[in-house]
Amino acid sequence: MIVQWFTENLGTILISLGLLLLVAAAVSVLWWDKKRGRKSCGGNCGACGACQGCHGAKSPGK
Repeated sequence: MIVQWFTENLGTILISLGLLLLVAAAVSVLWWDKKRGRKSCGGNCGACGACQGCHGAKSPGK
């Protein structure tokens, strides 16, 4: 009974495990980059919507 269920769902199980491994790899890379002090942004501040949050607002006249 369990073997039959396993063989019927083998494709779903394998694809789910593959997706889980991809997500775990992505989270691992992000975690290691943060631990090493690397930034996750691309460095193009002109195109960034959160630029003021990273670098702070500049006062006019300075």
